[in-house]
Amino acid sequence: MTKASEYRQMSDEQLTHELRQLIEELFRLTVQAATERLDAPSNLRKIRRECEGQDDPA
Repeated sequence: MTKASEYRQMSDEQLTHELRQLIEELFRLTVQAATERLDAPSNLRKIRRECEGQDDPA
């Protein structure tokens, strides 16, 4: 998990890019959870929590 201090040092573009990557990873894990067994179900929770801490880029 990325620390808050690291997020504070990022530019708006970097934050938007990071959030998009997290959303893509969350989508991939959600699809994987629905179609097959996850290797580490805690990864889904971890990515979801990271996304919650950021604003929507739209």
